[in-house]
Amino acid sequence: MEVFMTKKMNPGPLGLLGFGMTTILLNLANAGITELSLVVISMGVALGGLAQIIAGILEFKNNNNFGGTAFTAYGFFWLSLVMIWLLPKDYPAFTADLTSMGFYLLLWGVFTTFMFIGTFTHNTITKFVFGSLALLFFLLALGDFTAIRLITNIAGYVGILTGLFAMYSAVGQIVNEELGKKVFPL
Repeated sequence: MEVFMTKKMNPGPLGLLGFGMTTILLNLANAGITELSLVVISMGVALGGLAQIIAGILEFKNNNNFGGTAFTAYGFFWLSLVMIWLLPKDYPAFTADLTSMGFYLLLWGVFTTFMFIGTFTHNTITKFVFGSLALLFFLLALGDFTAIRLITNIAGYVGILTGLFAMYSAVGQIVNEELGKKVFPL
């Protein structure tokens, strides 16, 4: 038990798994491989939203402003996205049109681009996560602005890759720390 208490808390893998797994599920639908379903919505609230927010708060507690901002912001992204999908069922006048969604996604792309710039001093996999995520948001925004389904499908494949990068980073951090050696290069 003493060994556990002396280890530094690393909430990053939890946030990365929440982000990665949820991103993959949503983008399977964007790519046209699956349908958008309750599976994505539930994962979006639980792992994409709440788990990332918890990880973000713990990162702030560790004085990690980058990790805290990233996980908390993207956790709230997932909760807001689920609200955009579900609120119109109770309030039909508040349906999001493609133009509004395009601007929503564009703003997230701009934010993610700034976060990507912040990764220039981070490891390679973190650069891949944020670089591909920025591309994903811009492609999704373009798909909504133009209503060209092919662009959204392409974005879906970029999103699947983004989620896989995040999961790799999470698993790499956990396995490398637990085994005390670099099994997964980051």
